[in-house]
Amino acid sequence: MTSKPVLLDRVRPAPEQPLVRSGVDRASIGALVRKFYSKVRKDERLGPIFAREIVGDWEPHLKKMTDFWCSVILKSGDYHGRPVPAHLKLQDVVEADFDIWLALFRETAAELFASETAAVFVERAERIATSLKLAMFFRLGPAAVAVRE
Repeated sequence: MTSKPVLLDRVRPAPEQPLVRSGVDRASIGALVRKFYSKVRKDERLGPIFAREIVGDWEPHLKKMTDFWCSVILKSGDYHGRPVPAHLKLQDVVEADFDIWLALFRETAAELFASETAAVFVERAERIATSLKLAMFFRLGPAAVAVRE
């Protein structure tokens, strides 16, 4: 008989590994974050949303997002925030805003990194966007809740 932990190991995905590529370090990730958020701030739809949330000095947010992306890409462990609660409080964000966010992110990653490296950033950004969209917009209806009970 197979024990439960062994079965879980078979279905659990392997943990992501740090992206080890020339030119991918905290400085290049910080450049991505700064260039990306510069575009976000100028965007007709996203700019006002961010302006309402980040008033005044953007530096703390840029540092936090650099820590976040270093944790995502380099597995640095620098980020200690909670992205879902931070996004749940945004009442005026709609699901389509993530498409704009991803388009700007794809564009920025492609401008700064080789295509294979940019693809890793984009793939991880897409998974993050999917997770946030599920947390923000997916709600079980009464029929689904009844089935679970």
